[in-house]
Amino acid sequence: MKVLFVCNQNMHRSPTAEHLFSDKFETRSRGLFGGAIITESDMSWADIIAVMEPEQRIELVKKFPAECLKKRLLCLNVPDTFSKDDPALIELLEKKSEEFLEPFIQ
Repeated sequence: MKVLFVCNQNMHRSPTAEHLFSDKFETRSRGLFGGAIITESDMSWADIIAVMEPEQRIELVKKFPAECLKKRLLCLNVPDTFSKDDPALIELLEKKSEEFLEPFIQ
């Protein structure tokens, strides 16, 4: 299963998630507005796209409407209040994974 984690700048939340879940999934992280910016190729690669906030889902649908129709888009609801590898961020991502990602582990 290929999971693409997306946040605004690809600086804190999505890189932390990419690393955290790399033992369970093939992972990548991208940003909407900075860092490694998401491309149509990234969208095609992923089986699941996990955004951190609802607004990011809306932005993805605007930028890649055809690809979004083919993908499972998940919103983890992780606020932009953490730094990279923050223990509180890791704890929250692990909790969210139980709800959103664990059902996809085979």
